[in-house]
Formats: sequence, C-alpha cells, structure tokens
Amino acid sequence: MGRNLYILAATLGFFAIVSFVLSFTNVAHQFGSPGDAALWRMTGYTLLCIGLFVALLGVLSALFEQAERRDAEQRRQKRRSR
Repeated sequence: MGRNLYILAATLGFFAIVSFVLSFTNVAHQFGSPGDAALWRMTGYTLLCIGLFVALLGVLSALFEQAERRDAEQRRQKRRSR
C-alpha cells in the first residue's frame, strides 16, 4: 500500500507544479480559463500540502509494514529454535 501512496503523492506533486507554472504564464489571460493567478497558486499550494501529507502516510505505512514483517520473522525464528 505504501507504493500506491507514493504514486499518489507524486501525481499530486506534479499537478501542484503544473498549477504553479500556470500561475506565472499568460494562460490566465486566455479566453475561457480562470484569469486569477492567485487561484492557480492556491490550487498549487493545496495540492502540494495534500501530496506531502499523502507521502507522510506512505512513509508511515511502509515503516509499520516493515516492523510487522520483522516481528513475524522473529516469532518464526523463536518457534524454530524451540
């Protein structure tokens, strides 16, 4: 599950970067697009914060999975040594 969270965090980070880039280009002046550069920046900040939170969840998930694997391995070794 940790890998899926890493992929989601990377995707959100990519879209955050795209939002930041769009805030500094002239796409805000095109017809039919949101014309407020602050909106693009706020979207970028929001996506970045969500992406960082998801990455933290991925790291914690990977750490807990590793701890569970090591604990199960130690229990197996104790059973074999008896």
